[in-house]
Amino acid sequence: MNPIYSMTGFASARGAADDKPGFALAIKSVNHRFLDLHMRLPSYCDALEMQLRKILKETLKRGHIEVTLQVERRSSAQIELNVDLLDAYVSAFKKASLLHNVEEKPDINSLLRIPGVMTAEVQAGVEGNAELDAAVMAEMPALLERLNVVRAQEGAALAAELYASMGRLRVFAEEMAGLRNGVREAQFDRLKVRLAELTEGVAVSEERILAEAAVLAEKSDVEEEIVRLRTHIDRFVAMLDEGGELGKRMDFLLQELNREANTMLSKTGSAAGDNSLRITELGLEIKAEIEKAREQVQNLE
Repeated sequence: MNPIYSMTGFASARGAADDKPGFALAIKSVNHRFLDLHMRLPSYCDALEMQLRKILKETLKRGHIEVTLQVERRSSAQIELNVDLLDAYVSAFKKASLLHNVEEKPDINSLLRIPGVMTAEVQAGVEGNAELDAAVMAEMPALLERLNVVRAQEGAALAAELYASMGRLRVFAEEMAGLRNGVREAQFDRLKVRLAELTEGVAVSEERILAEAAVLAEKSDVEEEIVRLRTHIDRFVAMLDEGGELGKRMDFLLQELNREANTMLSKTGSAAGDNSLRITELGLEIKAEIEKAREQVQNLE
C-alpha cells in the first residue's frame, strides 16, 4: 500500500554555509486544489528560488506550500579616523602649551574620544552566494522527508475516518435494501388504487391497471441505486487500500455517491408507509455521511 498523504504539515531546519551566516528554513503545507508554491526568501535568492521550486514540484503533488528562509545578519563595524581633525586638535594643544608656557603632552585617549575624530560604520553582510544556496539545498531532502512524515501521519488518521465512514454507508445501504421490498409492494398497492379511482366508469381491464401500476412502482424502486451505492463504496475502500494520490479521484467518487442518494430521495419522497419513511431517513443520513467524507477528502493529496 502506498502512503496516503494529507496536505497539512510543517517542518523546519537550521543550518549554515561553512563560515557564512546561519539560516532557518521552514515549510508549511495546507490544502489546495493544485500545487501552489509561495516563497518567502531574501531578495538576493532568485537562483535559489528556482532550485527550490524544482525539488518541491518533484516531491509534492498538491497543496498550498509556503517556504520561508531567514538568514542571520552578521554585522561588521569599520572604524574611520579623521586625521585632519585630529591634527587640528594636536596643533591647537601645542599652541596652547607654548602660549601659556605649559609643558604637557596631549593624551591620545582623550583626543580619540573627541566627537568626530573617530567614526564607526556598521555593515551587514547579507549577499547571496553559492555556498548559501548549496547549504539550503542540502537541507531540503531531509526537510521534505520530515514534512512527509507529518503528512503521512495525518493522512493515516484521515484514511481511518474514511474507512469508518464507508462502513456506516454500507450499513445504511444494507438496511435500505431490506426495506425496499416492503416499499415496492406498498407503492404498487397505492398506485393500483389510484389508477382504479382515475379510471372509474371507464372500461379498463384489471390486467391493464396492474400493468400500469407495476410500471409506476418499478420507477419508484431504488434497487439500482442501492446496487450502485454498494459498488461505489467498494471502489472507495479499494482506493483507500491502494493508497497514493487519492484526493481528486475520491472527491469525484463521492459526487457519484451523492447523486445516487439524491435519486433515492426523489424516488421515495412521495411514497407512503413506515418503510418508505425510514428509507427517506436513511437517504438523508447517507447524504450527511457523504458530506462528512468530502470534508475529510478535501485534505488528502
